[in-house]
Amino acid sequence: MQNSILNKLGFDPGILIIAILVAMVFILIYLTSVSIKMSRFMKKYKLFMRGKDGVSLERAFESNFIEVDRIAEQNKNQSLEIQKLRDQMSRTPVKTGIVKYDAFPDVGGRMSFALAMLDMNNTGFVMNAIHSKEGCYTYIKEIVKGESYIVLGQEEKDALRQAVLSFENPNQ
Repeated sequence: MQNSILNKLGFDPGILIIAILVAMVFILIYLTSVSIKMSRFMKKYKLFMRGKDGVSLERAFESNFIEVDRIAEQNKNQSLEIQKLRDQMSRTPVKTGIVKYDAFPDVGGRMSFALAMLDMNNTGFVMNAIHSKEGCYTYIKEIVKGESYIVLGQEEKDALRQAVLSFENPNQ
């Protein structure tokens, strides 16, 4: 009777047994790999949960979330402060140029000078101090975006050119 059932299938019963054995070997390998992964996971889980229960873990997570929120708020405040400092720096004179010269032929020592002080937008002033035997006279001329609305002397132009070229803006 067994022979007649297997004969009706139309293939050799040895092949069926071999196919079942191969499938069982693959299943055994798969179960072994799952078992190894599960044991690694359990080791990590036990290490994570060592000495803790659900309530203490909840408190730990809550304190970490509070700390993250505090750090995020500090980061926001620091970003605002950095922006304020950048804005202030853009208006602070950081570019300078100076030219010393003799204003009068009878006064030596190059005591006269033209000093240009500009911010990052090339706005500021040119100060010209002229020394003579009678005294010192100081003049100041406003500079807006690298240009003066008042005529500049050659020394003042040179000081302005030095100031404009003296500092490279890292933000541009």
